[in-house]
Order: sequence, then C-alpha cells, then structure tokens
Amino acid sequence: MRIEAYTQVQQLYQTKKVNQARKESGVSRADQVQISSFGKDIQTAKAAVAGSPDIREELTAPIKAKIQNGTYSVDNGSFAEKLLQKYEEMR
Repeated sequence: MRIEAYTQVQQLYQTKKVNQARKESGVSRADQVQISSFGKDIQTAKAAVAGSPDIREELTAPIKAKIQNGTYSVDNGSFAEKLLQKYEEMR
C-alpha cells in the first residue's frame, strides 16, 4: 500500500472544498420574516387588551354601592343554578 497516493488524493479533495467555500462566501443572503394576517390580528388584539382597564368601573360601581349600603342580596337558587351550569360546561 502506497501512502503517498493517499495524500495526493486527500490534497485533491481539499482543494475542491476550498473552491466551494470561496464560491459560497460570495453569495449574500438576507433573512426575512413575514407575519401572517392571523399573527397581525393577534397583535392588534393584545394591544387592545393591554390598553383596556382590568376592572370595568361602570359595572362594578353600582354593585359596590349596594354592598356598602347593605342592600345587595344574592338569590341562592339563581346562584346555585349558574354554578351548576358552569360546572357542566367545564366537564
């Protein structure tokens, strides 16, 4: 077995790799990102939620006033019915 023949073959392959690397380095590529319309809709919805208050005062103020006055009452039957309805929805 001749070792010098192996080194000659190895040198041939190395020159091809260098030439290929030079050719590829001349090409410039740019990354691009495209956001789908669904993604844009989600961003719009997130912005709307972030801009809205956590508590809707127009709904909670009357209830708060009734609680402070002692006039707020809860119908137990209605409450139980709604509770069971939510339970069924979650199952």
